[in-house]
Amino acid sequence: MGNGVVVHIRGLLEELKMLDDFGVDYKGRLLLSDRAHIVFDFHQAIDGLNEKSLGSSKLGTTHKGIGPAYGSKMMRNGIRIGDLRDMAFFEERLRQLVTQLESANPGFKIDINKELAFFRECREKILSMTIDTIEYTNDALAHGKTVLVEGANATMIDLDFGTYPYVTSSNPSVGSICTGLGVPPTRIKEINGIVKAYCTRVGEGPFPTELLDATGEKLRKVGGEFGTTTGRPRRCGWIDVPQLRYSSMINGFTAINLTKLDVLTGFKEIKIGTKYLYHGLEIKGMPSSLKVYSEVTMEYETMPGWDEDISKVKKFEDLPVNAKNYVLRLEQLIGTPIRWIGVGAGRLDVIDRK
Repeated sequence: MGNGVVVHIRGLLEELKMLDDFGVDYKGRLLLSDRAHIVFDFHQAIDGLNEKSLGSSKLGTTHKGIGPAYGSKMMRNGIRIGDLRDMAFFEERLRQLVTQLESANPGFKIDINKELAFFRECREKILSMTIDTIEYTNDALAHGKTVLVEGANATMIDLDFGTYPYVTSSNPSVGSICTGLGVPPTRIKEINGIVKAYCTRVGEGPFPTELLDATGEKLRKVGGEFGTTTGRPRRCGWIDVPQLRYSSMINGFTAINLTKLDVLTGFKEIKIGTKYLYHGLEIKGMPSSLKVYSEVTMEYETMPGWDEDISKVKKFEDLPVNAKNYVLRLEQLIGTPIRWIGVGAGRLDVIDRK
């Protein structure tokens, strides 16, 4: 976990306990950046209070304390995992942070002794996994190793490039490889975009292709579209090509992994959102104004669907003709090669067009 993430230590330990229960050995395999910031339980409490105070204008956060933790980071009163190496220094920083947060949130009280007791108890386990990930990663690259970096979330909830303010609190786009891991841009060789064969969103915010009907419900049910963190039902709609072009432009995708094509099996017709229209005129690029973006309408192309089971197909040529045409049309509209195609729920149910 690189320096750009924020880590809820209690949640991490709970997940590690699950690995222990399954007999998974993660020693030396899971490493934490000493520069990564800590999400405290009180960050999560503040997250919930902030959402409640917004009422109908809520952002739809996960209530996991992500925003408040990044807020502490930006206010320069955050606490990093490496600070646990000196417990006296950690306690000093924590007391300062608690004082500032209680002052900023009248009536909100934090049991600092309970927090300190927890971190004293888990400190050695956390420090055993803590390293300088910048040195570690660049050393691996210098010795010819391959490094795979995963960006969580999506470009459209990127703090700078997404549908602000309905975004996350970090940059889950390609630039975070440099800022969130300490890898220079000259080291980046391939950038693979992961895109569903339809569009989904968790939380609030504009969604031009959203389907508020039986078709949207079918996509959600067949695709198992429920939030990984919260279990909330995801909003579903047809694929959004202007959004994909925008994301590809920002990230510079060298190839796309198109997932969940099998979910579209059984639809008589499948629509592709191709253009944003605002007062009848096409908009080029992505509107920065939330008001404008919430008022755009989508122009669609309609393609015939397919009924054949594609879950065991291994070669692109063996897909139903309508499924192939859908993939090829998307590739043409986005302008980026679609190399991988997910055709089933299994980890290996993927076509690689190479």
